Amino acid sequence: MTSSEPSIQTPRDFAVSVVHQLRNAGFEALWAGGCVRDQLLRLDPKDYDVATTATPEQVIGLFGKRRTVPVGISFGVVMVLGPVKSCGQIEVATFRADGAYVDGRRPQQVHFSSAKEDAQRRDFTINGMFYDPVQDRVLDYVGGQQDLSAGIVRAIGDPKARFTEDKLRMLRAVRFAATFQFSLDSDTAEAIRSLRTGLRQVSAERIAQELRRMLSHSTRATSLRWLIDVDLLSVIFPNVFCADSLWAYPDNFFPMLCDILRSLKQPTFEPSLAMLFHTVYSPTAASQAERTARVRSECRALKLSNAETDTVCWILVSAAACNHADQVALHVIKPILADSRRDLLLDVLTAMPQALQREPVDAVFLNEYLCRTPPDVLNPVPLIDGADLKALHVAPGPTFRELLRQVRHEQLDERLSDKAEAIERVKQLLKDSAAGQPIDPEP
Repeated sequence: MTSSEPSIQTPRDFAVSVVHQLRNAGFEALWAGGCVRDQLLRLDPKDYDVATTATPEQVIGLFGKRRTVPVGISFGVVMVLGPVKSCGQIEVATFRADGAYVDGRRPQQVHFSSAKEDAQRRDFTINGMFYDPVQDRVLDYVGGQQDLSAGIVRAIGDPKARFTEDKLRMLRAVRFAATFQFSLDSDTAEAIRSLRTGLRQVSAERIAQELRRMLSHSTRATSLRWLIDVDLLSVIFPNVFCADSLWAYPDNFFPMLCDILRSLKQPTFEPSLAMLFHTVYSPTAASQAERTARVRSECRALKLSNAETDTVCWILVSAAACNHADQVALHVIKPILADSRRDLLLDVLTAMPQALQREPVDAVFLNEYLCRTPPDVLNPVPLIDGADLKALHVAPGPTFRELLRQVRHEQLDERLSDKAEAIERVKQLLKDSAAGQPIDPEP
C-alpha cells in the first residue's frame, strides 16, 4: 500500500485505493456489480467488488500474501483485506468469461477476458455495470443504467441461459425486484416460470440464505407476491403450498398473508417464516411436539439452525397461547414476556389482526402489561428448588418435576409470595396426591 494508507478508514476509501494500486501496477481495474448499482441508486454500498485484468497470482503478488485470501483462485477471485478493520475486505476478481455450467451453480472452466466479456456472464443488467472511481464514469455494456432508470430487473442476454447456469438467480431476481420495488422484465419472469423446478437442484442452504434476506426486509410482502407470480412459492415449500392445491385456498388467503408480512416491523425473517408456516401448525394437537412437527420438518428441509427453528416454533406456540391474552393465566403470559424473543411475537400479534382490519387487542394488552410489570415480577427467582424437595424427602421423578412446576405456576400467578408459603403448598400437594388427587390439575 502507499504511504497514505493510514488515512484509509472506510470501505469506500479502501475500494478506491485498491483500484489506484492496481492501476499504478499497470492493470485495468474497476468497481463491479452491486456497489455500482447501489451508488447509482444513491444507496450506501454494503460492500465493494473490484474487477481487473490482473490474474490472481498478480493480485497476491501486489498486495502480499498476508493481506490476501485466495477464496476462489480457480475462478480468478482473491479477497484483499483492508489495512484496518473498519475497511473490511474487498473481492478482487479477474475479468473472465465462463465456460459451461455443469452443477447449476459454477462454470466448469473459465478464461480470463475483458470487461465487456465479463459483463455478459453476469446475472442482471442492473448488476452488470462497472464504475471507474478515478475518472468518475460508468462503463455499461448491458443497458443497466436504462433498466435502473426504468425500474426493471432484466437478465443479461438470454434469461433461460442465465437461469440454467445458476438456478439460484431465479430467487435473486425476485429479491432484487422486491428490494428495489422494481418490476420483472416479462421475458425474465417467463423464463423463471418455465425453469422454476430447476430451483430444486440448488442447495437448501443457498435457498435459505436468499429467504433470510427477502423475508427480513421491509419489502417482504412484495417478495411473497413475486414468488407467487412466478410460481416459485410451491417449489420452495411443496409441502406447505402444493402447486396442485393452490386453487383451493380462499381468494383472500394470499392477499391477507401479504398484508400480514407488510405489517411486520422486526428486521428478522423468523416472524415471516412463522406466518408462511401457519397453515402447517396444528394448534389442537395433544403435545407441543405434535403441534410443531410439520413446522420443524419444513425448517429442517431448509437446513435452518436450531435457534432459527426454535424461534419459528416458539412464535407460533406463543401466538396461540396468547389468544384472548387478557383471559390467559399469568404463569403462561409471564414466561412469554420474559423471553428475549418477545418483540418478535408482539410484532406478529400486531400484524395479524391489522391484516383483518381489526385492533391488535392481544398485543396492546401484552404491551401494557409489560410496561407496568417490573422484571423481578415478570421473572422472579423461584421460591423453591430441588434441594427444598429433597429436604421434604421427595424422590426425584415425575412427582418431583410436577411439584416444582405447580409451585412455580402458582408463584407466577401471584398466589404464593414467599418460601414458607411455597413449602406449605408442597406439603398440601403431597397430601392431596396421597389421597389420589392430581398434583397439577391445570393443563
